[in-house]
Amino acid sequence: MGQGMRIDFHCHTHYSRDALTSFESLLRRMDRRGVDKVVITDHNAIDGALEFRRRAPDRFLVGEEIKTTNGELLALFVTELIPPGLSLQETIARVHDQGGVVGASHPLDRLRSEAMGREALESIHGRLDFVEVFNARVIFPNDNHLAREMARRWGLAGTAGSDAHSPWEVGSAYVEMDSFDSGATFLDCLARGQVAGRLSSPLMHLTSTYAKWRRRLGGR
Repeated sequence: MGQGMRIDFHCHTHYSRDALTSFESLLRRMDRRGVDKVVITDHNAIDGALEFRRRAPDRFLVGEEIKTTNGELLALFVTELIPPGLSLQETIARVHDQGGVVGASHPLDRLRSEAMGREALESIHGRLDFVEVFNARVIFPNDNHLAREMARRWGLAGTAGSDAHSPWEVGSAYVEMDSFDSGATFLDCLARGQVAGRLSSPLMHLTSTYAKWRRRLGGR
């Protein structure tokens, strides 16, 4: 198959405390934006990803955004929850033990406390499978450019994702790539893919704040 499958590699659902996206609203937005697959990467949770994949196995991949002691990592093809609060090295090892692949999540975003930063990224790049080189919620474009530059220097594949916390953001960033039939062929296909996307409005960060307050008030 030629390059034509669009995958948004970073998306949150109502299983993340700062997002409210439902299964139905996500599918509608994917269809509207021409997105073929989405990787569900809820914060320190995979229940939502497993549920969404069960309901639409051709549209969703199981992932997790994991908080470590030094920034966040993105894991794909995990089958069991990776707990938060472990070191970068231990988290990477646990993902690989499950046969998953792991990368750095928005690693150089200067405004995000969850970004690991350049020093940490350099210290672990030899153990990573990919780097998120385009995150649509990054405010300063150069933070994405630098991540892409470093991934290219190390020969690592790059992913792109909307980091959507609301349906309206889905598909704002994606990789157009060949289809793959297993985790074993995934990285080869990803390496040949094309990153595309545009930055979301900074106002989209307010949706996360709204979701947190709604949860506190008892809403889903």
